[in-house]
Parts: sequence; structure tokens; C-alpha cells
Amino acid sequence: MFSIERLRALAAVRTHGSIARAARVLHLTPSGMSQQLAKLEREVGQRLLEPDGRTVRLTHAGRVLAGHADRVLAQVAEAQTDLAALESQILGPLRLGGVGSAVRTLLPGALSALLAEHPRLTPTVRDGEVVSLLPPLLRGELDLVMAESWSSRPVALPAGVRTVRLLDERVCLALPSGHPFGDRDTVDLADFVAPGSQAPTELPWASCPAGTEPYEAILQALRARGVEPDIRYTLAEIPSQLELVASGLAMALVPDLGRRTAPEGVRFLPTEPPLRRTIEAVWRADAETPAIRACVTALTDITSRTDSGTSSTSATIESSAAGADHTTAPNRGST
Repeated sequence: MFSIERLRALAAVRTHGSIARAARVLHLTPSGMSQQLAKLEREVGQRLLEPDGRTVRLTHAGRVLAGHADRVLAQVAEAQTDLAALESQILGPLRLGGVGSAVRTLLPGALSALLAEHPRLTPTVRDGEVVSLLPPLLRGELDLVMAESWSSRPVALPAGVRTVRLLDERVCLALPSGHPFGDRDTVDLADFVAPGSQAPTELPWASCPAGTEPYEAILQALRARGVEPDIRYTLAEIPSQLELVASGLAMALVPDLGRRTAPEGVRFLPTEPPLRRTIEAVWRADAETPAIRACVTALTDITSRTDSGTSSTSATIESSAAGADHTTAPNRGST
């Protein structure tokens, strides 16, 4: 391995034409400069300098190595600049993960704003459920995760993470528009009896796969009301669940963000007891970077401006929840 300082000394001699002038530029004594060059020659195993009158000049090997030294020193300078800029600039990779509805509705606007302000940032995105995203976050494979937590089953976050709440939204029951409960202002989850009864309200449930936060939230919410849910359709994406609802095949619990993708023929009813979902930015406290802080700022900015059609920020959620909400979802092309 060649010493960076010795390569710098060789490049300075070529640039300034003598050991004495190069030593002055590098704030060394001429003898100190000569020692650096002599050590470099021993490392290389070839002569790098030869006498030229009262001064020296580079040998062919010296010129070859000086050319490499220029490139190495330029790369080192660029690295130093980037490292120094970390406190004032946002650059480099940013690895993000998030639940599908947050990735679909919040992240595009946040990333657009973030990249407009910090073009040297290189984000990557992975979607998934909390159960699959937290392990790579803790292993250092992701920098920040947008995690969901339902009021009927709050997510258990591990120690050593920091969080910022991005969104607090209502969860509604999605029913086919012709369902007998469709004209209600709210619906009590206890009204959904177990499969096998002859009640006209009976429909199976659609939800995310078993083990995910939405699936466990449905189980807890309904069991708390004495109902054992018949979950026949486990689909990762809310839009797919809503297509089954619109076709009269299922019902589902859907947060406000998920309503953006609803097809025609779906009615949304607030539940009794009320259900809510929060979206939080989660990252490791011991791995916080300026890029993560900038991303959190961009996400909070976009959620403060987002209009999900019914509610997005806490204030608009509370005001809309005060009234009835059993409207037919808008056409998908207008959302």
C-alpha cells in the first residue's frame, strides 16, 4: 500500500518542478520531503527521481506513478468533500419501506419534494407489512419505515427506535352498496354474527394476510364485540379487497387512505366502537442521519397537505367523523 502523503509529495514535485518548492507548498522541510520520496521509492521498488542539474526530475516510473497519484488524490479530495458536506447537505442512499397505502398515497409527493431540494440523494423503496419491514430496519438494511398501527391492535415497536406520527385516520367498514346496513350512519361490529346464521348481514371478510397488522386488528376488533370473523379472502392490497366488496363478495375494514382506490359500488360506514389507524415514520435512533431527518420533514409536510377525500390530518379526520359517512365511493378515475 502506498501512503497518500507520499503520493501527494510525488505529485507536488512534478507540479512545482523541485523538491524545495514542493516542500514549501506542503509545509514540509526539504529534508522531510526527501525522506517521504525515498520511502516511496522503497515501497515502489523503482527509482522515481533522477538528478537534473541542480534539481531533480521524475523518471518514467515516477511520471507513471504521479499520474496515478493525481487520480487517487482527486478521489480522496472528493471523499473528503462529501464527508464534510454530510452536516450541511443531504446525499447518498436512503432506503425506505412502508405499508402499501402509505407508499401509494404519501411517498410519491414526499420523494418529489425531497429530491427537488436534495438532488444528490438516491432513495430506494420497498413496500410490505410491518411484520416484514421491521426486521430489515433493525438489521440496518432499511433506513426508515412507514409503519401502521391500529387502535384495536397497537403495533409493538422494538426498543431503540424513534418515531414521528405522520397520520391519524379513521377506519371504516366497507360494504357493497346494496347491503342492508348501507343506510345506517354507523354500524356496530357486534351486529355481524358468526357464519352459519341466517342473518341477511352475513358476508365473509377480506383482509391482508394472516400475521399482518390489519388482519390481527380485524380479529381483535371483532372478537372484542363477541364476533368470530369469517376471513376467507387474504389479499395484500386494499384495492383488491375493495373489488371483492364492490362485487358483493366480502366486506372489509379500510382506513381513509385506502378509500382513494375504491371502485364504484362500495359504501363506507364509521364503526362502533370507532376504529383508527396511525401511520408512523420509524427509524433506528443509533443510525439517524441528515437524510433520514430530511425525509421525515418531507413526509410530515406532505401529510399536512394531503386531502384523502374524507380525512388526512387529525383535524380533518375529527371533523368528518362527527357526521355520517355512508356515501358511495367516487369513480376510480376521479380519485
